[in-house]
Amino acid sequence: MSVRQKFLDSAAQRILITDGAFGTEIQNRKLTETDYAGSLGLSHDQKGNNDILALTRPDVPEAIHRAYFEAGADIAETNTFSANRISQADYGAQHLVREINVESARLARKVADEFAAKDGRPRFVAGAVGPTNKTLSLSPDVNDPGFREIDWDVLVDVYREQAAALVEGGADFILVETIFDTLNCKAAIMAVKQLERELGRDVPIMLSMTLTDLSGRNLSGHTVEAFWYAVRHAKPLTIGLNCSFGATQLRPHVRGLSEIADSLIMVYPNAGLPNELGEYDELPPTTAELVAEWAKAGQVNVLGGCCGSTPAHIAAIAKSVQGLEPRKLPETPAAMRLAGLEPFILAA
Repeated sequence: MSVRQKFLDSAAQRILITDGAFGTEIQNRKLTETDYAGSLGLSHDQKGNNDILALTRPDVPEAIHRAYFEAGADIAETNTFSANRISQADYGAQHLVREINVESARLARKVADEFAAKDGRPRFVAGAVGPTNKTLSLSPDVNDPGFREIDWDVLVDVYREQAAALVEGGADFILVETIFDTLNCKAAIMAVKQLERELGRDVPIMLSMTLTDLSGRNLSGHTVEAFWYAVRHAKPLTIGLNCSFGATQLRPHVRGLSEIADSLIMVYPNAGLPNELGEYDELPPTTAELVAEWAKAGQVNVLGGCCGSTPAHIAAIAKSVQGLEPRKLPETPAAMRLAGLEPFILAA
């Protein structure tokens, strides 16, 4: 059985749980520059380069994966949000991209298989791919709207390099997350399609958009509905939302996406909104109660947490949706569906 089918079979039985935040969990460990840098001999300071811990302190991400699985997670997202050539260049570590991603995926795979062997319940590994710190849609220079820091072919190659290493390390899926630019997402989709051709097999892709304002648009200006129509051709295993805001602010956008998407819906919001110190105060029972509303309304298939969430949040979410029916995919009538910044539908 393919991993795609195994995931679909699991999601047909119950609401699945993905893990929570990695960055805040790592910050809580108060690691030093030595912990990050290890013996790699890099020219730049490494403190804050969470991804490189797969090479210098693998015990840290491994412990976090284990804590989330113990809390009830079905999916481990690799600690590779910034493990791409563009982002790692800020740390002088771009030559280690393949190694970081392979080792990160191996860590997650090891712990996932360990937990699956205990109880026979499938555990999955999603290779996390962040948006990079570049955008294809917008100019960073207000005086030159046509200027771009990067072009399409380069970004596709950046994504393909990371995706290939994640799959090599044992990732089941490629999770393109925190998508603020729809065109960047399209480049990631092309990269995964190229990888599929190279490998001669299916590489399931998960897509997760992030909103930049309460009206429900990402930074490139697309509404949630327009974003779906722009990426639906990729036949993603899951489509959804992460980061952005807390569950309260995401409520109308989750509902709207659930009504139109014929893919599984995965949502993992922040633990509320940050306080004036940038910290997240929303307690696990509150987060669980809020996301359980989506589950009770039949709007989601996979739930988890983003910034500020902890294993305690994931445990509370898993408990809150236990026994609830997963969302059923809607039947969408035939129509031409196009997307600019807004959706356009031409009914038959």
